[in-house]
Amino acid sequence: MIILPKEQPVIQGLNTYYLDVLKLLEHYQGEIGSGGIRFIAPSAQGVLFFDQNEVLSGVYEGKNGEAFKGDDAVDRLIEAVEESNFQVEVYALDASEIHFWANIPSAVPVYQGLSTDFTDLEGLLNKMASEKLTGFIEASLKNGAGDGLIFFINGDIIGGSFSWGNGNLNGSREVRDILVSKAGENGATLNVSKIPPKEENHRTLTAPPVVEHSPVNGDVLGPLQEFLLIFERTVRVGGFVKGDFSTVLKKKFIEKADSYFFLDPFAGEFAYKDGKIRFSGDAPPGELVRGVTESVQELGRELKAWPHFSKEIKPWLKKYSDMISDYGLSF
Repeated sequence: MIILPKEQPVIQGLNTYYLDVLKLLEHYQGEIGSGGIRFIAPSAQGVLFFDQNEVLSGVYEGKNGEAFKGDDAVDRLIEAVEESNFQVEVYALDASEIHFWANIPSAVPVYQGLSTDFTDLEGLLNKMASEKLTGFIEASLKNGAGDGLIFFINGDIIGGSFSWGNGNLNGSREVRDILVSKAGENGATLNVSKIPPKEENHRTLTAPPVVEHSPVNGDVLGPLQEFLLIFERTVRVGGFVKGDFSTVLKKKFIEKADSYFFLDPFAGEFAYKDGKIRFSGDAPPGELVRGVTESVQELGRELKAWPHFSKEIKPWLKKYSDMISDYGLSF
């Protein structure tokens, strides 16, 4: 299900034939901070949701029924853009609401298949408001009268979208009154879904590392995990990697294993997967940092992603300038 607030786009009428999608993303991260980039083609459609730091999530739907969400959708969209031409629209979304829109595809069902024959819609709306729902109520009206959605953030209605309207969000009382009225006239089946808090279903650049046996390295594992996350996001969004990122990274680690034994995947001491570092070795912190950053620098240049990554890494360099200086790192 692709849901994007259809307000006036910041820009439309673009075509991926002559676009560098990564540069477009970088530009609007700086220009509007957070939003959605919609891709439309006869064969498929999708959306990438972003904030000023990264791509948060995505949705992809193909005409043959294939559908992806989250990081898988991001990967599929990047592949599809290379294979076909897409029309592109960019929408600005409020930073306080971007998590909501980015995670609608991952919403968790709360109530499914409620009938207005037994459930009062007005009462259900009030109940969800009192429970401070972050999510949405979907109403499928009977008699072919259409469909409607009401969106909540912390119990407050932020808008609605209706098959009989133009899709623009409207947060006024009128939004709920229209749906209540039509549901009363025709009857409806209701579904309620919630969007979990950010920390429950979206990995971030500051997600805590998993440390198994080496607390002495805990102070560097966090920065290294952020470093790898930024690199992974850069090469995936930019289409610099074909296939699984973890596999590409492991191949580089194997090449570096002669100098940094702990990077050898077969040794089982260091691993990076699904945005998390696992380390069970006893390498000194400085050696650990140098081994990982050297590997990424080499891989970034081999993939021709280094110019893009060097821009993305600037906030990280500033944040961990002391560590960089202490270990004599060079970027």
